[in-house]
Amino acid sequence: MINFRPILKILGALAGLIGILMWSGLLMVFLDEVEDWKSLFYSGLICFFIGAILWRFKPEGSTNVGKREGYLIVALGWIMMTILSTIPYFWSGAISSVPDAFFETVSGLTTTGATILEDIEAVSTDILYWRSLTQWLGGMGIIVLTVAVFPLLGIGGVELFVAEAPGPTSDKIHPKIQETAKRLWFIYLGLTALLIGILHLEGMTLYDAVNHALTTMSTGGFSTKNDSIAAFDVPIIQYTIIFFMFLAGTNYTVIYFGLRGRFKDVWKSDEFKFYVLVILTLLVILLPIIFQSNGYSESSFRDGLFQIIAIVTTTGYVTADYTSWSLGATFIFFLLIFSGACAGSTSGGIKLVRTMTFLKNSFLEFKRLLHPRAVIRMRLNGNIVSGRILTQITIFLLVYITLFLFGTIVLSFMGIEFKTALGASATSLSNVGPAIGDVGPMDNFAWLPDGAKIFLLILMIIGRLELFTILILFTPYFWRVN
Repeated sequence: MINFRPILKILGALAGLIGILMWSGLLMVFLDEVEDWKSLFYSGLICFFIGAILWRFKPEGSTNVGKREGYLIVALGWIMMTILSTIPYFWSGAISSVPDAFFETVSGLTTTGATILEDIEAVSTDILYWRSLTQWLGGMGIIVLTVAVFPLLGIGGVELFVAEAPGPTSDKIHPKIQETAKRLWFIYLGLTALLIGILHLEGMTLYDAVNHALTTMSTGGFSTKNDSIAAFDVPIIQYTIIFFMFLAGTNYTVIYFGLRGRFKDVWKSDEFKFYVLVILTLLVILLPIIFQSNGYSESSFRDGLFQIIAIVTTTGYVTADYTSWSLGATFIFFLLIFSGACAGSTSGGIKLVRTMTFLKNSFLEFKRLLHPRAVIRMRLNGNIVSGRILTQITIFLLVYITLFLFGTIVLSFMGIEFKTALGASATSLSNVGPAIGDVGPMDNFAWLPDGAKIFLLILMIIGRLELFTILILFTPYFWRVN
């Protein structure tokens, strides 16, 4: 039977935490020397009030969190975060349409980066900061942050961490799940602070540096400029963002090993080596196409490298229109929308570890056909991959493709042109942002009908939570009492 006491308790804590984080925007408003503060201040009060109510009226009983409670808390937590995070948009009047406000909010929390704002620079400072902060919170996961403080709430967080943390990974930074969550957030916070300092030294205003650091480390892609990173046409700034996007797409366990000087453990990661190989291979394939289109220059090389890493890591920043380079390049970038970077990173998509495991196992299957009596096992990072994991990955890929095709069909029935429907479905499920068709790197999602926006934000949440965390709620097994 599902225990609702910890569910209400944690939802109350989440609401209060969101309110406090909204108030952090008051500092940024002060730094930017404008008077926009009321929307975040009063929105934060509302969140804090709702949190206090949920905390006060919790039922009595055990606070143990099992698998069912974990999945339900994550699903309800994301729904509540979405609703509360729309309040500043409505209060300020920046977005008055309900579907638009929910679309922008979910795009932020899921780090998708698709936007309905047609003139970003006309939006007030406080709202743009909150918009960036939603991506930063969604990157590592606000529930993972809450796991770090669960001992104070008297609640264990293992099931929540497993249900919400992005990507399949068996590596552990620390045996205790709360310590793992804390260290992940310390690394995340530290890299964000470092990037803020570097971007500010390189010429960005402190306000722009904060916003772009938040959306880079979260692989989100929201910008304070209409032209995205193309507005900062300074090579050192763009190369810095390229490097930190690459870091953000790396498994945080690998980053932890690197910070501890355990470089052998870094290079033992088969996925990290595959990550580097994929990017180098894409450069070799795409640079000749880009040079032919834009000419041989450093800026052409930089645009190519930037867009490859922006799409692979699902950050979605834009410095150039990759759909203008050639049909072949457009098709490659469309395929990259699905890939994602490393598991255990803030990127979306399928994740390279799944792709690598599937390809490697498929190749070994030919060997098994030739030697049917042989026991041929697949290894990853030197460890044998169990049959159960291989089955899970195969099912994940099948469900992923099915959802993408289903999304394309639904959007097509809504009257959206087929290529645009393909791009919108893929980019929403993979949490990327730009795609192809009329939702390409130079376009936004404002023109879509309200029904399409609601459908796409559902795909965003399903994709961000690795499909099964949401889909399991719709199975009879989840609600069945043992």
